[in-house]
Amino acid sequence: MEHVRLGRTGLQVSRLCLGTMTFGYQCDEATSFSIMDAAAEAGITFFDLADVYPLGGGLDTVGRTEEITGKWLAGRRDDFVIATKCFGPMGSKPWQRGANRKHILEAVDGSLRRLGIDSIDLYQIHQFDVNVSQDETLAALDHLVQVGKVRYIGCSNYLAYQLARAIGRSEALGLVRYESVQPRYNLLYRNCERELFPSCLQDGVGVIPYNPLAGGFLTGKHATGAPPEGSRFTLGTAATIYQKRYWHDAEFETVEALRPIAAEAGMSLAQMAVAWCLAQPAITSPIIGASRPEQLADAVAALASPLEPAIFARLDELTAMNVHHPMPR
Repeated sequence: MEHVRLGRTGLQVSRLCLGTMTFGYQCDEATSFSIMDAAAEAGITFFDLADVYPLGGGLDTVGRTEEITGKWLAGRRDDFVIATKCFGPMGSKPWQRGANRKHILEAVDGSLRRLGIDSIDLYQIHQFDVNVSQDETLAALDHLVQVGKVRYIGCSNYLAYQLARAIGRSEALGLVRYESVQPRYNLLYRNCERELFPSCLQDGVGVIPYNPLAGGFLTGKHATGAPPEGSRFTLGTAATIYQKRYWHDAEFETVEALRPIAAEAGMSLAQMAVAWCLAQPAITSPIIGASRPEQLADAVAALASPLEPAIFARLDELTAMNVHHPMPR
């Protein structure tokens, strides 16, 4: 497994990152353990979590993903780079969410406790908080780095201007800055190529995209009609999000148009989608989720099979219209 620098930092992360938001809702503990075992065997040493995971369960399940991962990590913490996030509601009180100082300081302690570790390698704000000044958020994160609870900071779901302003405020105030960003990115949703990626390349920000397989949609396993039970498109609170993102005629038509290109490339649709993502110069490490350990195989195979330039060009042309979706969606 290749390892690369996270943005401008000296931190080396595996070229693929394991996403964990299925652990504890879509996947029980035993299945979650088997997925992490398979990832580790493949050389994936970078795990991404969030305190609100698993996705889909609501307040009844928040924190369960970190608890499961913490149990698996016991005795092997030094072998992995651990990233987690805060922002979403961790309770019913209005201060138990967001990017305010109180919530950040309480949320990091909760994550450390559930994970059973002393320091988080990459701590990320899960989404932009319109109700809190960036100065307050960044000062709280800077404090966490200074006291050793966090090593690097990042953000998720920030627009280009929000990230650029945050970096500017960090520089002006002498605070630690965001070293990575997590955008949604795949062949069906390419909007961040317009402004976010160029900004990241200019400022040395690592890009850790989520949904490179569009929640499994780009595997080609789904058909029009009602989503199959047990898939991400039917699970709890996640169902509405994923159906709104991808369950449309245009997306089904795009997947069908991708099939012959994948066949020509000698790849599965999933392998080709991940290989295309890896070929983007701004991207550090795509986040690969799974509900079964064998689902990691296509992503790992993509590392060993870079896309031919002609295939890449055809994919770029076929999905070019997906650069122009409005954000956020």
